[in-house]
Amino acid sequence: MDRTAKADLVSTLNGVFNQSAVVVVAHYKGLTVADMQKLRSQMKQAGATVKVAKNSLAGIALDGTDVASIKPLLKGPTLLAYSGDPVAAAKVAVDFAKANDKLVILGGAMGTTALNPDGVKALASLPSLDELRAKIVGLVQAPATKIAQVVNAPAAKLARVFGAYAKKDEAA
Repeated sequence: MDRTAKADLVSTLNGVFNQSAVVVVAHYKGLTVADMQKLRSQMKQAGATVKVAKNSLAGIALDGTDVASIKPLLKGPTLLAYSGDPVAAAKVAVDFAKANDKLVILGGAMGTTALNPDGVKALASLPSLDELRAKIVGLVQAPATKIAQVVNAPAAKLARVFGAYAKKDEAA
């Protein structure tokens, strides 16, 4: 890799680190190419990205970013998983690590907050942004549904009473 390519990679990674809500660092030693492709596709489906970069270049790109606290984790064969959703990358990485013991989560960062492996697992247990939005919409819609039921209930009761009187008159 020549100097210009390295400079481009550093500037690209710096932009990624500035824009990502969460960055997860993991060792991937022993993963097969098929496993890495599976991890990349799972990350892509969740709206996250996996990047394998030279540790020294990633360390340079981390300078001046909020997630600079992950710099000490960049030793050995590491991969970086990142996403704009604060939960997506952590959730996929933790789920993949459960199924494949060769992926070892070292830690990560969410903004200026450094995360140890347990912190990444705790973050992964939270609902994603889409799940939270669905819950909020459900909570907002629930009162409207209940109001409609309360407003319609007296009319329904009156209709049942009139129906009962009509059946009573027919029977007589």
